[in-house]
Amino acid sequence: MLRAVTGARPILNPREVPVSGIDAHLPALPAERLAPEALRRHWATVPLAAPERPGDGNRFPGRAPRAAAVLVPLVQRAEGLSVLLTRRTEALRDHAGQISFPGGSVDPTDANAWAAALREAEEEIGLARQFVEPLGQLPVYSTVTAFEVTPCVGLVAPGFELRLQSGEVDEAFEVPLPYLMNPAHHRRHRMQFLGVEREFLSMPWPDESGYFIWGATAAMLRNLYHQLSQDRAGLEPASMISP
Repeated sequence: MLRAVTGARPILNPREVPVSGIDAHLPALPAERLAPEALRRHWATVPLAAPERPGDGNRFPGRAPRAAAVLVPLVQRAEGLSVLLTRRTEALRDHAGQISFPGGSVDPTDANAWAAALREAEEEIGLARQFVEPLGQLPVYSTVTAFEVTPCVGLVAPGFELRLQSGEVDEAFEVPLPYLMNPAHHRRHRMQFLGVEREFLSMPWPDESGYFIWGATAAMLRNLYHQLSQDRAGLEPASMISP
């Protein structure tokens, strides 16, 4: 699990930051692009695009970057793919109650980002790696707390059993992938942070009173949308471009 750098001021109440816009003008990804075989073809044939949301890490110099990785688990259900997310325990000092992917720092013993993501998923939520089929990676996301996070996207076969790490993870839940790949559910928030304007995304599910997916997790999901919007030449259709 990622831990904040000492001295980084958290956003304590992200729900209270005003919404500056909703991206309903952008098209939802069609169902055919979100099927398992379509995702396998995508990562086999489409170049990795530059991230739409690279993160805030380059805005605050002087912090030594640290490598990290998260697993973006796409669970295969009869009704379609869903994204497996976690809610951190309220007792944590950093990022209490936030929605996240399983993941954490890349250890010296990890061969690569994938090794770290799979290890962390096993440690945090008990997701056995034999259920995970690697698809590909998203661009590195730089957090304001100096982590350089590699999101590793994988298909998860049904039949797994989770064992949540006591004291770290309160809950694991799933959100339908089509919901998250519809920008009508992507809300933009703007605020001042350490003297500069900062924008973050949120994706409440299933409604305002439910899970509040925001920050780095929402940004990486938006980068997933951006990547899956690319065609096989690596060019983005004009209708997909955000203003």
